[in-house]
Amino acid sequence: MDIIYRNDRNYTSDDLEALFLSVDWLSGKYPERLKKALDHCETVITAWDDDRLVGLINAMDDGELTAYVHYLCVNPEYQGGGIGGELLKQIKDKYRDFLYIIVIAENEGLIAYYRNNGFDHIDGRYVLAIQNG
Repeated sequence: MDIIYRNDRNYTSDDLEALFLSVDWLSGKYPERLKKALDHCETVITAWDDDRLVGLINAMDDGELTAYVHYLCVNPEYQGGGIGGELLKQIKDKYRDFLYIIVIAENEGLIAYYRNNGFDHIDGRYVLAIQNG
């Protein structure tokens, strides 16, 4: 398998729908809105197996100090092959001069995964959110 990484917006809403639904993410049910949202992010890096979108990471940043990784997803058929790690590496490279690169881990497994990729908890900081819908 020869995975190609791209820093472009050459994905379709169908590509995004298939990838996001493969990991059971709600946003995959809104492919047009998802595409529009990603098209407005500062950074989107994708992973492709031929013409199949198999991984994606995106980040929003303030241009100087903080970058927020919003999505990191890899199709389950491709997990364990280093795609997520490579996507994180590219984000860390791009934002290496920023003070913070922030990710949200929703479970213990993801906390361990991000820690294995160089992220750590910052004491006294907590993630808070409003979930609409």
